[in-house]
Amino acid sequence: MRTLEQQSRKITLTLLAGQSLFSAAMIIAFTIASIIAVELGGSAGWTGVPSTLVVAGAALMAYPIGKFMDSVGRRKGLSVGYILGIAGSLVAGQAVILQSLPLFLAGVFLLGMTKGVLDQGRYAAAEASPEHKRAQAISWVVLGGTAGSILGPSLIQSTSQMAVRMNLPELSGPWFAAALIFGVILVFINLLLRPDPKELARQLAQDKTPTEHEHVSPATNRPYRQILADPRAKIATVALVCGQLAMVVVMTMTPVHMHQHNHGLGAISLVIMGHTLGMFGLSFVTGWLVDRFGRNALIAAGSIILVLACLTAPLNASVVWLAVCLFLLGLGWNFCFVAGSALLSDGLHVEERGRVQGLTDTMINVISGVGSIGGGLIFAATGYLVISWLSILVSVTPLAVVLLLQNRPQPVAIEPVR
Repeated sequence: MRTLEQQSRKITLTLLAGQSLFSAAMIIAFTIASIIAVELGGSAGWTGVPSTLVVAGAALMAYPIGKFMDSVGRRKGLSVGYILGIAGSLVAGQAVILQSLPLFLAGVFLLGMTKGVLDQGRYAAAEASPEHKRAQAISWVVLGGTAGSILGPSLIQSTSQMAVRMNLPELSGPWFAAALIFGVILVFINLLLRPDPKELARQLAQDKTPTEHEHVSPATNRPYRQILADPRAKIATVALVCGQLAMVVVMTMTPVHMHQHNHGLGAISLVIMGHTLGMFGLSFVTGWLVDRFGRNALIAAGSIILVLACLTAPLNASVVWLAVCLFLLGLGWNFCFVAGSALLSDGLHVEERGRVQGLTDTMINVISGVGSIGGGLIFAATGYLVISWLSILVSVTPLAVVLLLQNRPQPVAIEPVR
């Protein structure tokens, strides 16, 4: 019989593979989504609509799917996401064939809901891991975004050509390929994600002993206000939300800033590649650092790195300078994201993790949308310098909260035997 550690490792690797394919499918689809929206809508004004619908769909789905996972487990919950991904991809691909903008946008919205479900894969990995390896498990799943960013773009041209050979519109091919990928992951996850991460979480919770800094609280279905009384939940939520807001605002404005300084698409792509590397490329190191030095320490470090990135980004418009600054922006986000996700899992009972993590992801998605729109308005009115330095106030907030709350006592749940 496999030990808990072996089962945990298997589940983490399964989720890593699933996340890599999910990321590839989403990148395949959304590399061309804006192009299709403009073609079908007949106006450049439709450019940002697909990304907005993705954020809206993810925000709408994250909380209810979290509650659903609390009831039925992670495997069935994630399966819902893959089914939505199949449906959304097929609808969008058919919309391209029919040249129907409303149908296309409906498919995109379904894929946003897919993202709201599958972003919780990192929490499934955390749930199946002992506390001292929880951040490493999360970081491996986050690393899947890097694999997907390499695999996805490489499939766009070949799937487009395949569609042409089948006498279908060129841009329909990637959507049907995405549907196929979601179908493969659905089968893969249902075969290999066993036992369910929630079952392992219950076994791990039974073995947990409170530390000298923790006091025991009953494992009940607590209201959110009571959950936030735990400083771990407060610090984690602030780290996740503020890290996301600072990253989104500066990242989305940087390409426009570079365009205003006469940089071409090649230069802009290099800077965004540097940013993506910072966000995902070093995740496996981040997880080890979080488990080695502690959640609060890495959240504080991430906050400081975000401040440094926001402070320095507007000081020079050269490609190398901005690439380094955007790398730091991504790295600071990564520290806050991995450490915050691990800390949030630490502070929750097994039976309430899904709904609280889902609500937190809803906040993250909402703040992404608000940050993109609000940041654009501020940027248009004041410029890159002001929007970057305003982001310093957001970036420093996780550090301030860590310093304020880190020494307060932490309640810990002793889970019932099931």
